[in-house]
Amino acid sequence: MTGLLEGRAAIVTGAGRGIGRAIAEALAAEGASVIVADNGASIAGDGGDPDVAREVAKAIGKKTIAFSESVASPGVAKQLVDLAVRNFGGIDIVVNNAAILRDAFVFRADPGDWDAVIRTNLSAAFYLINAASGVMRDQGKAGRGGKDGYDWGRIVNIVSSAGLYGNLGQAAYASAKAGLFGLTRVTAMDLARAQITANAVAPFARTRVTDIIQPANEAQKTYKERALKIGAHHVANLVTALCSPAGKSITGQLLGVRGREVFLFGQPRPVATLEAGAASSLAQDLSAKLGGQFTDLTTDLEAFNTEPLV
Repeated sequence: MTGLLEGRAAIVTGAGRGIGRAIAEALAAEGASVIVADNGASIAGDGGDPDVAREVAKAIGKKTIAFSESVASPGVAKQLVDLAVRNFGGIDIVVNNAAILRDAFVFRADPGDWDAVIRTNLSAAFYLINAASGVMRDQGKAGRGGKDGYDWGRIVNIVSSAGLYGNLGQAAYASAKAGLFGLTRVTAMDLARAQITANAVAPFARTRVTDIIQPANEAQKTYKERALKIGAHHVANLVTALCSPAGKSITGQLLGVRGREVFLFGQPRPVATLEAGAASSLAQDLSAKLGGQFTDLTTDLEAFNTEPLV
């Protein structure tokens, strides 16, 4: 490795398995000190096993610490940042990857499951960004990283195509991931003057999520078979690039990675306008004049059901 991230300190949530683990390993391989944050819960967020984070931290080796509490509270998020500062002298990279799934059609969903998913997948990311970004700003003023200005600060939020396209039965998961992209945009704006970047990455790779897909038709079966071919190291490669010195000019962006294919998503902007008439005719006018530009109800599984570049 090239030592791209030598001297940096990173926190990766959900780092005990899959994509999170691959990211933690890649950052450490490039010289970063890393906190492996994972409470070892199931994909539904149940239970917990502190050995999950400990075993990964041990496997990665020196300059790696395990943290096995859930970060889905402001107090614990601050403890996590304090741990980085105490052990590594600061915090430069935050990767919000932790997520749980509790799928159900909207007419059958349990509101308690909704709250749990939003808290883990969205609120926890805010809590950690909130705790870390102030420290990052202060580090810049204190000269961390050199005399030319602090440009080590990187925030990467792992989102999902489900939050962009939608997917059947994933109201909570898709809403949390869509909200995480909104948080990414505002974070990039709020921290631009401090030269701290924030980007969102939508990954396509084999994870616990793809493993538990129960195909309802041939299209979904094919999607799962293709997804299982894609290693998480491709996602880690992109995240590492965003955290590298050359990544300082990339912020507020929504990127996807599927094997060796990296793509830039467009972001919602008006595509057409219409002068509104009375309510009695407006819906008809919308359909007649703008209907050809309406976005269809293609799910993310259908949209990306093509052979990956591996």
